[in-house]
Amino acid sequence: MNPNAEFDLIVYGATGYTGRLVAEHLAQRYGVGGEVKWAMAGRSQAKLEAVRDEIGAPKDTPLVVADADDPAQLDAMVKRAKAIITTVGPYQLYGDALVAACAKAGTDYLDLSGEPNWMRKMIDAHHETAKASGARILHSCGFDSIPFEAGVWFCQETAKAKLGGVVPRVKGRVRGMRGGLSGGTAASGAATMAAIQKDPSLLAIMMSPFGLTPGFEGPAQPAGQTAEEDPDVGPVAPFMMAVINTKNVHRSNFLMGHSYGADFVYDEMVMGAPGAGGPGFTDLGSIPGGPPKPGEGPTKEEREAGFYDILFVGIAKDGRQVRVSVKGDKDPGYGSTSKMLAETAIALVRAPDVQGGVLTPAAALQGRLVDRLQAHAGLSFEVE
Repeated sequence: MNPNAEFDLIVYGATGYTGRLVAEHLAQRYGVGGEVKWAMAGRSQAKLEAVRDEIGAPKDTPLVVADADDPAQLDAMVKRAKAIITTVGPYQLYGDALVAACAKAGTDYLDLSGEPNWMRKMIDAHHETAKASGARILHSCGFDSIPFEAGVWFCQETAKAKLGGVVPRVKGRVRGMRGGLSGGTAASGAATMAAIQKDPSLLAIMMSPFGLTPGFEGPAQPAGQTAEEDPDVGPVAPFMMAVINTKNVHRSNFLMGHSYGADFVYDEMVMGAPGAGGPGFTDLGSIPGGPPKPGEGPTKEEREAGFYDILFVGIAKDGRQVRVSVKGDKDPGYGSTSKMLAETAIALVRAPDVQGGVLTPAAALQGRLVDRLQAHAGLSFEVE
């Protein structure tokens, strides 16, 4: 950690679609200069001032100018904060220098990356540096993948309490969801596809559930690529975010010394038959005029009307089960994600005992994360 920093958090990318929502959450819940000391950062002083006024943040909200292409500005920024929250993606295009600066300086780093090829690059490049400096580098601090990664942790804690130990098999099943895409999500997907076309070796990381556990390959996992009848929940269909979430769940297990077991099996599916109007994000190819552009996303009304409901079924070797749910009170990708990102950062800076490295939110913070998300981010974790 960077204990003598001026700010607890700096929101980098505060003029973008999601960054603005993070800053708005912090302003509304914590004000400025109170229990959470935070600042807004971006490339343009004028844009920062405009967004500050638009979201109703106080005039004395600190503003920091920093450009992703200017290493000196990034270095200066990271030295001023205990943690940097960044929404400046696609991260594989704009994130390398900021992760490197945080890892070197011992400053915590949190993002919303759903880009496993880039996350593996960051693990390989910076895990040891971050361990040495004390920086905690946390990727995927939004809907991908906190509800799933923390949901599995909560399911295993429930199994320990009810069944006497962890279970070797957990199923993640999306029961209900309403939400939209932003331009940033669409841009990240396009950047990942372009990177794989340029370097086909990245495909192996994308295809492997263990793409983020260097040196460890666990047992075969369900592919989840076709609709099927699940004996525990009924008909299920593929879930577009499983390719990201499953990797983060396995990295969590890996970072916690395989506390779920080295033979752990996990998959994610959407409940309901395909084409039956079941839950899910809009298909990118079906949007008139193509996906939204960076800076665009769902309206406030659409965010408020959104929600998600995820069931986790933990199955013991003898067939006994536990069932838990994770629910969110806003649209998954933006209304809920912005609150999760902000509150995970606060939980992290208040956990100085957590060691450095490229971590996952649930492995790093465990019950402290679950408690904070329930208290401040509109999530609920319940035993069914």
